[in-house]
Amino acid sequence: MASRFPGQLTLPVSLEVEGNALEYDILAEKASALGRSGERAAQLLERLKEHDGDPETRMKLVKKAAGAVYAYFIQRELCGFRRHDDIIREYAIPREVLVRLGAM
Repeated sequence: MASRFPGQLTLPVSLEVEGNALEYDILAEKASALGRSGERAAQLLERLKEHDGDPETRMKLVKKAAGAVYAYFIQRELCGFRRHDDIIREYAIPREVLVRLGAM
């Protein structure tokens, strides 16, 4: 006697392939968005590092950099990365930016 699984418990092959393609597209978009947000944070942190002007302009740059770093951290968390210590060191995120994020 042959045993067989009920048909309603398995997905047709076409649905499995479509689901995998969708998952692949979602993961690709997450990775792309992570890269873009990381580049944006790096650019603004570099501008902040190079700034040597008045305090008012510096504060605006700090706010922009903090916003970009916050967006990058959120995107990392959406991708499953929970710890940001390595990124803080790698990007050399200044204390004044981290304070605005509430990280210190």
